Amino acid sequence: MKAVVFHGNGDIRLDRVPDPAIIHPPDALLRVTTSSVCSTDIHIKHHGNEMKVTPGTILGHEFVGVIEEIGKAQSPFSRGDRVAVSCTYSCGECYYCKNEFASQCSAGACFGAMGDGSNHGAHAEFIRVPYASRIMHKIPDELSDEDVLFVGDILSTGLFSAKLGNVKKGDTVVVCGAGPVGICVMLVARLYGASKIIALEMSKHRAGVISAQGLADRVIDPSEEKPSGIIKDLTRGRGADVVIDATGDPRSFGDLFNYVRPAGSIALIGVYNDAVSFPIYKYWWKNLTIRMGLVETNKMGQLIEWIRQGRINTRFLLTHTLPFNEIMKGYDIMDHRSEKTLKVAIKA
Repeated sequence: MKAVVFHGNGDIRLDRVPDPAIIHPPDALLRVTTSSVCSTDIHIKHHGNEMKVTPGTILGHEFVGVIEEIGKAQSPFSRGDRVAVSCTYSCGECYYCKNEFASQCSAGACFGAMGDGSNHGAHAEFIRVPYASRIMHKIPDELSDEDVLFVGDILSTGLFSAKLGNVKKGDTVVVCGAGPVGICVMLVARLYGASKIIALEMSKHRAGVISAQGLADRVIDPSEEKPSGIIKDLTRGRGADVVIDATGDPRSFGDLFNYVRPAGSIALIGVYNDAVSFPIYKYWWKNLTIRMGLVETNKMGQLIEWIRQGRINTRFLLTHTLPFNEIMKGYDIMDHRSEKTLKVAIKA
């Protein structure tokens, strides 16, 4: 089969590789029908060595597909089922899995990312899915691949961030960065009851998307306005109840603490690749709750149901759709993306 393979920093290729096969009884074999090129794939393209991605790994972690084969373990799935799949897999038996921290499973990994090279991803014609029954969800007949493409990664990240930040009804939530992840944060925060959402975004196009979709009550461009003063004006001088950072930018890390009220929460879901310098003595007295981490995808079923009910729609994030044989063009689009590029879908 054909697949996008990481060979080292700056070197990814569309190679011909062996077809995957069932190895363990809980496995499933899927034909990938739709996938997405994610910003993380671009990070791996350029920094995979530092991210401990094994050369020879097939990339891609955001995907849906059709079951071609099921392992011998008991399963509620059948050949031919359309399924959405988590971007990570986990065993379900270890301490972390049993305590709802499956992202820390010692037997798990993220598809097409850091790992021993056996965690091949979905930028391929077929994929082996370990522990399949734990991480696959049937797609309702009335929903398309595109409707549910993001439930296994960025939409789950949006829900995870709302939990990290303890978003409650009536809260004012500041979302730093309004790319696809930040947009998913806003979608879920509203469903969690946020009464006011303030987005920080410098891209004029993304600000326009946010306004057109009604995702935020106020969009602030930090390059033109001072966010902390505006946020205080909008919150009777207190500051936001919850600040969620979807950028992972060390340069703006310290600013987050100026946006949140005393006894508020900060959730860090952006991927930080560099260290931050933080004057903790300035903020320890504010009684803040600061949480961070890799996404937990244990609410995919809830997200699919919300999509089925019409409460969430992420199809507008797809600004480009390409056939699989043009997937390297999709990587180029995401690598050199204009401000109008959000997500690239790849169709089998």
